[in-house]
Amino acid sequence: MPFYQMLCITTHYNEYKHIKELVRQTATHVMNAGGVVRNINSWGTLTLPQRMRRHGAIHSTGDYWTIHFDTAPRTLRSLNSIMRRDPRVIRWTVLKMGSKAEDIAKEGQKALSREPLQPLDLID
Repeated sequence: MPFYQMLCITTHYNEYKHIKELVRQTATHVMNAGGVVRNINSWGTLTLPQRMRRHGAIHSTGDYWTIHFDTAPRTLRSLNSIMRRDPRVIRWTVLKMGSKAEDIAKEGQKALSREPLQPLDLID
């Protein structure tokens, strides 16, 4: 099964229960289809880079979160249709990190870890 990362921007609510329910729904959908959820991260509430319109509303702030998971492409298509219909979702994108576990083992660990960036030595 391919390894994916999904970044989701959701409507900001004062109570976190709406976002928690959406994350739970997403993870449950992946796991019920035989997939594996590897990591869930919340980036918190951030100002959007530009005003975004979704489901008839205009948004200027949103709650950002990511989920890393393995699943079949068919499950990914059904997950996209769920995100498209959900009024809590402003934007989302899914990135394919790799196809086989052997190919992404080292790269996947780097993607999931928070290693500090090394400065570039541009001046010789």
